Amino acid sequence: MRVTYFDNNATTAVSPEVLAAMLPYFGDMYGNPSSMYTFGGQVAGAVENAREQVANLLGADPSEILFTSSGSESDNTAFWSALQSQPDKKHIVTTRVEHPAVLNVCKYWERQGYRVTYLGVDNLGKLDPEEFKNALEDTTALASVMFANNEVGNIYPIQQLAEIAKERGVLFHTDAVQAVGKTPIDLTHLSVDMLSLSGHKIHAPKGIGALYIRKGTKFRSFIRGGHQEKGRRAGTENVPYIVGLGMAAKLSGDFMQHERVDVALLRDELEKGLLNKIPDSRVNGDIDNRLPNTSNISFKNVEGEAILLMLDRLGIAASSGSACTSGSLEPSHVLRAMGVPFNYAHGSIRLSLSRYTTREEINYVIENFPSVIETLRKISPFKN
Repeated sequence: MRVTYFDNNATTAVSPEVLAAMLPYFGDMYGNPSSMYTFGGQVAGAVENAREQVANLLGADPSEILFTSSGSESDNTAFWSALQSQPDKKHIVTTRVEHPAVLNVCKYWERQGYRVTYLGVDNLGKLDPEEFKNALEDTTALASVMFANNEVGNIYPIQQLAEIAKERGVLFHTDAVQAVGKTPIDLTHLSVDMLSLSGHKIHAPKGIGALYIRKGTKFRSFIRGGHQEKGRRAGTENVPYIVGLGMAAKLSGDFMQHERVDVALLRDELEKGLLNKIPDSRVNGDIDNRLPNTSNISFKNVEGEAILLMLDRLGIAASSGSACTSGSLEPSHVLRAMGVPFNYAHGSIRLSLSRYTTREEINYVIENFPSVIETLRKISPFKN
């Protein structure tokens, strides 16, 4: 059965151009980029070219790009560096709707004696900049707010928050894993000190990411050892994947307008079709300020896990707002923070598109999704 893929916020297909760029570094060009000889120097040049490609996408200087293994490592590195470089400050500010890659890091540091302030959101998932401002203290070592939410797609006022943090002398980090490649980011005009990204969200392979570190920001290495990455991250560089990330960054810039316009139109067409055909359904999040590829829809009185199982039988890959993979029937922490009603939150489905999504796939989902909800409501234990 052909897969109709609508889970691009979880991971994306590696683009053909990215794969083609990577292949030589699995074969003939296998040298160590740290070597003194020409054979290794050629490989080092490819790494630096990729660094420049990532920097260009972000409006950064190549020297500000540190390659990592993932967005999670980038987040961990940002926290480690900020806290280790300011041992006298024991306070962190973040939000209740962050990705677990940030929330679980915060829980770890709480166990180490740090205080963490978790900011709430309104029923659209929007943050209050004034609440953020009031949460900052003289002892705040780091404020970390995601650029865009992975579940509902909300884009947060990062420039405003970063400026507030800068005025208070607080380091500001943003997890931009979902935002990079989908919405313009120009760090020339953003007062962000550190920014995390992940390759497999922009059609590069899994296992490669990057951390932007603004020039002049105090930095402490998370992984120690050799002199790689100018002493900031030890370990022989993962050259094929770095090259792949570079190409993916270049392509993301090339396709940015397509993502913002054409993909958004397909997303809106999908939402309209489902909402018109399925009663008691609602879109979650700030529909006026969100990622162009993300739709989070709740269906009253059904279980998200059951929806996913039935969609899978139809070859449709999506994700649920419920924490079903952990065996929990609790709705997602994001929807709970937004105050989505219980009987809607349980039936929450995220459909996330990419530049490879077709109108044929949109039509297939619109045609088949309603029967799934109708069937499940007939057997639902919830009162209809």
